[in-house]
Amino acid sequence: MADCNETLRELHAFLDGELTPETHEAIHHHLEGCMDCLQAFDFHAELKVVISQKCQSDEMPDGLMLKIEQCFGDEYLDGDPV
Repeated sequence: MADCNETLRELHAFLDGELTPETHEAIHHHLEGCMDCLQAFDFHAELKVVISQKCQSDEMPDGLMLKIEQCFGDEYLDGDPV
């Protein structure tokens, strides 16, 4: 069973559907019974929607992708793992 720390740590992976079915179910079960974590979940879910909507109409600034790729160092070339 997930606790509050695990739930909050895995919140973004939960929202993105990146958890194993077992972990997803544990987090889901915890959210059903914990108002504090559910409020955090609701906030992050709404924030993700707002950011997604706002970013759809804006073009990526020149050079931003290069800066993002540089953050990963030599691990990525042209966005593909080496």
